[in-house]
Amino acid sequence: MKKLKLNAALLALVCCAGAIAPVAAGGQDDGIPVSSMSRLRGLGGDARQFDQQSKLQYDQMLAQAHQKDAVATERNPQLIRLRAIAKRLIPFTARWNPDSANWKWEVNLLNSPTVNAFCMPGGRIAFYNGILTKLNLTDDEVAMVMGHEIAHALREHAREQAGKNTITSVGTRILGAVGSAYFGVDPRLGDAAAGMVAQGAALSFSRGDESEADLVGLDLAARAGYDPRAGIALWQKMGAVNKSQPLPFLSTHPSGSKRIDDMNKNMYLVLPVYARAKGLDPNALPAYHSRALPRS
Repeated sequence: MKKLKLNAALLALVCCAGAIAPVAAGGQDDGIPVSSMSRLRGLGGDARQFDQQSKLQYDQMLAQAHQKDAVATERNPQLIRLRAIAKRLIPFTARWNPDSANWKWEVNLLNSPTVNAFCMPGGRIAFYNGILTKLNLTDDEVAMVMGHEIAHALREHAREQAGKNTITSVGTRILGAVGSAYFGVDPRLGDAAAGMVAQGAALSFSRGDESEADLVGLDLAARAGYDPRAGIALWQKMGAVNKSQPLPFLSTHPSGSKRIDDMNKNMYLVLPVYARAKGLDPNALPAYHSRALPRS
């Protein structure tokens, strides 16, 4: 189980890699405006090869999980629920990445108390049971999580991050050499300082991608008829859980309050989309009702 958790954690980390703020593209319809993706993706390697490597990692993770009897069966109610939500979200993914129309989408549930979920490149989704039970998520909140993770794959954040890592690696070596040559610094100290700069850059990239994925996820969920206000409730719950049992992966992401502020600022764009999907008056939407966190 330890090996399974380690591999799954690495997969989740790759899926949540960072991004540079996108450049807006004009001529879009309502909802969150579609933006162009960073050209740095090209430095992350061939897209087809990247997808093949992703599939291999996902399949290996599932194989190890099956050996530990840690994969939900086809009749698991929570897995059935996840797949039904994915079925509603997927038709709207091509707006953000036309290639997704040809992806071999897959949804699996891992029997683990970990509070996490991820979507690998190519549409390979996995949820940990812990995020469903510990946060007592409604369907709307599950859609927020799933839309967010799908957004990482749609916007090719992992391949983009691979390209950024290539640039950062070269830049840090140059920085270390400059420090040694011009300031008489021990080369090892120069390398260490350069490494700290690279780490800070990686964290900022990650926060940027997380922010973009939040907004893309809101748009996907709203178009599928899920209340985007559930995103606010989700991060309020995440913050409450994080206070009692700190979630390490949140350290590289925007703070819950920052995410909530960004969502609120863009809510006026997605609420009309949600209202249209549900056949409701956008000016008279009923209040969103979440579920209380389970008692610890």
